[in-house]
Amino acid sequence: MKTFHYGQDHLTASLALQLASKEIKGVFSPETIQKISSSAEAVAKIAQGEKAVYGINTGFGPLCTTRISADDTTTLQENLLKSHAVGVGEHVSPEISRLMLVLKIQALAQGFSGIRMETLDRIIWMLENDIIPVVPEQGSVGASGDLAPLSHLFLPLIGLGKVHFKGEITSAKNALDHFAKAPLQLGPKEGLALINGTQFMAAHGVKIVERLHNLLSHASITGAMMIEGLMGSVKPFAAELHRLRPYAGNQHVAQTILNLLHESEIVNSHLHCARVQDPYSLRCMPQVHGASWNAWLHLKDSIETEINSVTDNPVVFDAENTISGGHFHGQPIALPLDYACLAASEIGNIADRRIYLSIEGDTPGVPKLLLKETGLNSGLMIPQYTTAALASENKGLCFPASADSIPTSLGQEDHVSMGSIGARKALRVIGNVEKILGIELFYAAQAMDYHAPLKSGKIMTAIYERVRQEIDPVVSDRIMYEDMETAINLVKSGELVTLAKKVADQEGLAFETEWSELFNY
Repeated sequence: MKTFHYGQDHLTASLALQLASKEIKGVFSPETIQKISSSAEAVAKIAQGEKAVYGINTGFGPLCTTRISADDTTTLQENLLKSHAVGVGEHVSPEISRLMLVLKIQALAQGFSGIRMETLDRIIWMLENDIIPVVPEQGSVGASGDLAPLSHLFLPLIGLGKVHFKGEITSAKNALDHFAKAPLQLGPKEGLALINGTQFMAAHGVKIVERLHNLLSHASITGAMMIEGLMGSVKPFAAELHRLRPYAGNQHVAQTILNLLHESEIVNSHLHCARVQDPYSLRCMPQVHGASWNAWLHLKDSIETEINSVTDNPVVFDAENTISGGHFHGQPIALPLDYACLAASEIGNIADRRIYLSIEGDTPGVPKLLLKETGLNSGLMIPQYTTAALASENKGLCFPASADSIPTSLGQEDHVSMGSIGARKALRVIGNVEKILGIELFYAAQAMDYHAPLKSGKIMTAIYERVRQEIDPVVSDRIMYEDMETAINLVKSGELVTLAKKVADQEGLAFETEWSELFNY
């Protein structure tokens, strides 16, 4: 099995996901172990000394001037986890909890937090044995670290809290007893090191990087299919045009759509028609989808920096040099998370406009409401109501969480990022847009039916046929929500992108563009 060296190797979103799913194994090099041990020894020395250092021999937040005796350091750290585990709401998915553990290990393993190897080994043991903490999704303000969710994440280390184990939620004590494991006793600063950090919002960010990438890739597919269904022009995707405004995302989308429509009989059938320009939702896909790709790139770069950073406080350089700073503050990723939320929403917004365009009946050969016999039948009138509702819901969710700040900790923490809220909202918006794109796929395939016997090129034909394996054409009114769910699942699964790449490789065609490596994670 491939290994990843925590605290030493460069972590990416893809690697974090593989570590969380146990596709690769996380280990520590001898050099990393030495750094971690040296940092723990420095903290132990501080705890026995006279110099006040925040969180080691003082209270927390506004209690930072209250001195704590060396004998009470374990109680101090355990009390910290207990008192800060105040999350509410639904539980995050076990995958998010796993990612939080992975990201926390990577941050602590860099050797600036005073954590002991014994504690890091226990966290890895939990991952390997599928003892995954139950973490409520609400309660973090995105500064001072994701305090509440991280406290819930690490209560099981001291035998408290709840975990996902063997397919059910049980007490951490029960899971530890199953393996005859005793709870840990935390050393100086360990509780603080565990809950200071941005791993809750960063774990969501990793999932957003993954799911938004899949979303954007499928937006090119559904958009290309809609161009064929509505007999749109491919001229707005010409490379020479986009060299004049060379945003990487724009060029990537334009070239991808040209690759998808290569040798399409449908496109070639109307190359010399009288229509001069298509509506924006068709013509401006490179500009709109491309802008969202550029936002994705900004998020990916920000998240990658974050998950390779030390986000603890205080940072321990050695026993004589500790610095209380603000690396726990979530603002560096809170803003990109809000940006990504807006970028996702816009993909749904423009897709809904294409869906609406497809039922207007303005395309030669394509009937109004995508059905020949209407009146008695409503055709595909109503699924667009669903996409309109989803697009509108997303607009309400796009107000940036990072625009707000409410002081906490008696004013000691007087500006916070609310990045955790932005991260959760972004995933919700992405989920809504996955549904919109699934419905666009449903509509676009129905529009393409009316151009038979003309065919698309090899890539799009394979995609169309895959859709038709799962969803029959609509010839009269029927219950459609199951068809919609099927199409949505095709988008969410990533299957159509995989199919497009496979067919392109088999046929010696291009699907990837020269910008594909840039837009990889």
